Amino acid sequence: MQAPLSTVDPAEIEKFQAMAAEWWDENGKFKPLHMLNPCRLEYITNQIAGEFDRDLKAPLPFKGLRILDIGCGGGLLSEPMARLGADVVGADAAAGNIPVAQLHAEQSGLTIDYRHTTAETLAEAGEQFDVVVNMEVVEHVASPIDYLTACRQLLKPGGLHICSTLNRNPKSFMMAIIGAEHIMRWLPKGTHEWSKFITPDELFDLLRNAGLTPVDRKGFVFNPILWSWSLSDRDLSVNYVTASTKPA
Repeated sequence: MQAPLSTVDPAEIEKFQAMAAEWWDENGKFKPLHMLNPCRLEYITNQIAGEFDRDLKAPLPFKGLRILDIGCGGGLLSEPMARLGADVVGADAAAGNIPVAQLHAEQSGLTIDYRHTTAETLAEAGEQFDVVVNMEVVEHVASPIDYLTACRQLLKPGGLHICSTLNRNPKSFMMAIIGAEHIMRWLPKGTHEWSKFITPDELFDLLRNAGLTPVDRKGFVFNPILWSWSLSDRDLSVNYVTASTKPA
């Protein structure tokens, strides 16, 4: 049997492998994600609740939903999804991330199926999910269209795909590369390649070409005065997130 096409970029995986042990250090190399995480969770949970008619105030509102967190890292999104009652699979192409995620889930009393694997391998195996959460990954893969096609294959008909990335413009270069990596040193230099950033219109076109139907997009906006992130309907100039569905 022919091996499934892989969109994994070994150089990108090596970057995150080197940082694996620091996933749960709120003041370490993943500090930006810890800061952004409440905003990401607000968007993700509201989209899932709206799509599947779930009441977020109810106990275990995501019970019965199977969710894939692709590029799960140390489990910063997988764990909240599990706490909401979902059956969660966390997948990452960087092997070093998996034991970190497994240990933290065990310490937190959570059952999460963490796997060192890729979207393409899961799709080839016929895995199916109600929701695919795909955050800050698409700008690191070798072929975004092939990667997003695998994500679509992983969805059940009517399933929900949530994907975030970074816009490509001078502002994002100044904030995500110069600001975050060189001035604030929130991330190691070279974590991101500006040329791999994707504009919202480009991402919507990629999603459509992958067989998904885009239904929403919003910006993640950082306020340096309040030192916090918020969602914006209009400002998608740097970080942004999209929701799309697989036709039923």
